[in-house]
Amino acid sequence: MIIRPAESGYVLITQPDHAHLARRIMEHCVSLVENPRRDSILRAIGDHDNGWREYDEEPTVDMRSGDVVDFIHAPVSVRQGVWPKAVAGLADDPWAAALVANHALFAYDRFRADAAWTGFFAGLEASRTELLRAGGGSPEQLEADYAFLRLGDLISLAFCTGTMQPQTFRQWTVQLVGPRVVVSPGIFGGAPVTFDVRARAVRPPFETDAELREALARSVTALLQGEAT
Repeated sequence: MIIRPAESGYVLITQPDHAHLARRIMEHCVSLVENPRRDSILRAIGDHDNGWREYDEEPTVDMRSGDVVDFIHAPVSVRQGVWPKAVAGLADDPWAAALVANHALFAYDRFRADAAWTGFFAGLEASRTELLRAGGGSPEQLEADYAFLRLGDLISLAFCTGTMQPQTFRQWTVQLVGPRVVVSPGIFGGAPVTFDVRARAVRPPFETDAELREALARSVTALLQGEAT
């Protein structure tokens, strides 16, 4: 679950909805138009967080603070478990699956020295190797194509979290400025990309998971509108 501050409490955006937004944005990326693996890349972008679906359908509360547990603070078992599910869900498209495995390895690289994560890295690296073989591509091609997934992820996350702090990846900087996500150097050919994403407003604190889920059931889904440029 992604938490975005709001005037009263905050709004919640599911991980799959964030990923679908990332895909819709990257469909406008100029350098992706003629990529021979475009369909697989876009599928990976749009489905990379599908492993979170079940967890987001039953969100939990941090009993110490009464806040919703977001994707950053989810239990280690959850953070490790969602990625094999996401990769397995793309088994019919090995290149897309390899990109998602690569994304998980990149996103959690800071835990490499943690013994509790050893099995996670070993398993996903083995999956990535096998998927690369099945997809018929090279590690260099995978790294080049991964840039599209990571950029889409950063652009969507900047908007969904409402975080103004700039994020860098390779030669790009991504920063939310008001309702607009600015990518530099540009990737959309100078044309702004308008978008929206579903969100549900809640007001913490919550005493139990059941109370949170009841609040979500009563909440009205709104569309948050933004622009990438």
